[in-house]
Amino acid sequence: MKNLKEGFFIDATVGGGGHSYLILKQNPNVKLIGIDKDDYALNVAQEKLKEFEGRFWLVKSSFKDIDKVVEKFNAKPVVGVLFDFGVSHFQLKLPRGFSFQREEPLDMRMDTSSSLTAYEVVNFYPEHHLLKILTDYGEERFAKRIVKSIVDYRRKKRIETTKELADIVYKSYPPNLRHSRIHPATKTFQAIRIEVNNELKEIEEGLEKAINITDKEGLILTISFHSLEDRIVKNTFKKYKELKFLEILTKKPITPKEDEIEENPASRSAKMRVARRI
Repeated sequence: MKNLKEGFFIDATVGGGGHSYLILKQNPNVKLIGIDKDDYALNVAQEKLKEFEGRFWLVKSSFKDIDKVVEKFNAKPVVGVLFDFGVSHFQLKLPRGFSFQREEPLDMRMDTSSSLTAYEVVNFYPEHHLLKILTDYGEERFAKRIVKSIVDYRRKKRIETTKELADIVYKSYPPNLRHSRIHPATKTFQAIRIEVNNELKEIEEGLEKAINITDKEGLILTISFHSLEDRIVKNTFKKYKELKFLEILTKKPITPKEDEIEENPASRSAKMRVARRI
């Protein structure tokens, strides 16, 4: 992403600072504000970006409050905004309950100061509420079977770890479908993570605000990892195109090439969409 106009770029999901590093390196005339809910991510990004001291500021916040952050820093003009909706690789490595491949406490909070955890969702949500989450947020075709297994299990004892939950989901799947390329627990974990972090509502809110704070000719870029996120982006871009606010630059989403997937398997399902403010 080169040749940005002079102004402020907002990395709305700064994570470990990888995208921000490239933006600052390739655009010496740009200042950057990085937003993240996660204290650990902000510390990693601070270290990653230290060579650009004086050109970037990091803020602990949700991207749904992007307008307040921009106002606080009097960041004008905004020449671009980036949203990367994926879970950072270091979040998967930390014992925070995002991964079902290790024994970890059921947490899944991106902001560790928030109160709702995956433990509460899994152990205390009523059956019908769990079913709605797995159906709506996970698009899980075996949601009924999985929820029944969760409810039966938690009658005997609380579900405390990611491994316990992953095993319950695994055993709920028909035996002939347990060994596909995608682990049976993937969609259930996605659904619970979305619920814990209120992700879809925040994407909708943050994206609309980003469009409104971006200067004319500024870019809005999104990277989605599942159809629910991508659908929100697609519909929001379409709405603002009809309102004559946006020109959509990607008629179809950009997907990673084979060599990119080999280098970073987590990017397999990534879809990038780009629009320009008019």
